[in-house]
Amino acid sequence: MRTVKLLVWDLDQTLWDGILLEDFEVRLRPGAKETLEALDRRGILHSIASRNDPAAALERLGALGVADYFLYPQIGWGSKAAGIRRILESVNLGADAVAFIDDQPFERDEVRFELPEVLVLDASLVARLPGRPDFTPRFVTDESALRRRMYQAEAARKRAEDEHEGPSEEFLASLGMRFQIAPAGRQDLQRAEELTVRTHQLNTTGYTYSYDELDALRRSPDHLLLVASLEDRYGTYGKVGLALVETGGAVWTLKLLLMSCRVMSRGVGTILLHHVLERARDAGARLRAELRPTGRNRPMHVTFAFCGFREVERRADGLVVFEGDPSRIQSPPDYVDLRIVREAEAVDAPAAEIAAV
Repeated sequence: MRTVKLLVWDLDQTLWDGILLEDFEVRLRPGAKETLEALDRRGILHSIASRNDPAAALERLGALGVADYFLYPQIGWGSKAAGIRRILESVNLGADAVAFIDDQPFERDEVRFELPEVLVLDASLVARLPGRPDFTPRFVTDESALRRRMYQAEAARKRAEDEHEGPSEEFLASLGMRFQIAPAGRQDLQRAEELTVRTHQLNTTGYTYSYDELDALRRSPDHLLLVASLEDRYGTYGKVGLALVETGGAVWTLKLLLMSCRVMSRGVGTILLHHVLERARDAGARLRAELRPTGRNRPMHVTFAFCGFREVERRADGLVVFEGDPSRIQSPPDYVDLRIVREAEAVDAPAAEIAAV
C-alpha cells in the first residue's frame, strides 16, 4: 500500500468553500485546517495546484492563516498536471508518493490521465483524509513534524546560493555547517529505518532493516551503527546519514552506507566514510565495503574511488567489495565543523555530550 508524502490541493470549493474571484471572503472548508495540521505533524507535505489569480489567492491564504503550510504553490491558469510536475521537481518526490484533491471531475480526470501514478481524490474527502491508511505513515518521528520547515529552509538556502556570486566553497563556508556522527540511540531507530527504505541514490547496498533489526544491531558487540546529522545557519537537515559496520577481527565490513540526497551538494558525502575507515584503522583492522551497483547509486561507486578504496572482489550475487586505504584518510572540509559523539557516552541519554573535531 502506498504512503502519501505530499498532498496537492485545489483551492476553490476544495480548500475553501466558494470561488475566490466571486467572493474574496471565502472560508476554509470544514475540517480543512484540522487536516492540514494533522498531516503536517505526520511529515506529509502540502502544496497547491489551482486555476486562480495568484496574488489574490496568496493574499487570502495569508488572511486565513494557512499560507505557511504550502510549499511551491502553483497558482495560475495553466494545466494542473503541469503544476504538479513542477512541484514534484521542487520537492524531489516521485508521482507515486503524491495525492491530488479537487472538486471538479474534469480536473481530476486530467491529472489521472497525465499522471496515472498520482492518487486522485474528491474534495468531499477533505475532513476524512487523516483517518485513511495511505495518509498514516508507519512511524511519526521527531523529524516528521520538522519536515516542512526543512524544505522551507532548503528553499531559503537555494535562493541564497542562486544569488551568491563567487566560488562555491565560499558559499558553503557561509552556511556554518555542523556535521555530527554518533552511535545510533533508540530515539534514532525510526528515522534510521526510514532512511534505509527511502534512500536509493546515495546507498551502497540497498539493504533495508526494520526497527527491531536495527535495535538488535545497535546493541550487538559485533556491529557498529552510526547516524550522521547536519545543521547550518538556516536550520537542521535532520538525520541524513547511516553506516552499518560488522566489526571484530582483522577485517571490518561496511555493510551499508547511505546519505540523504538533500546533502549531496554540501560537500559532506565522504565524511562518514572516512570516519568509519579511521575507526577501523584505530582498532587495528582493515576496512572492506560492499557495493551492490544499480543504475541509481553510481555516485557511491565514485565516492569509494575518490576516497582511495580499491576493488578487491566481485561476487556471484552481484556484490562488489572494496578495501580502504588508511593512508588516504582525509580531514573534513574547512567549512564543516565535525563533531563526534564519544562511544563511552550513554547513547540513549536525552542530551549526549559532544566533542568537536
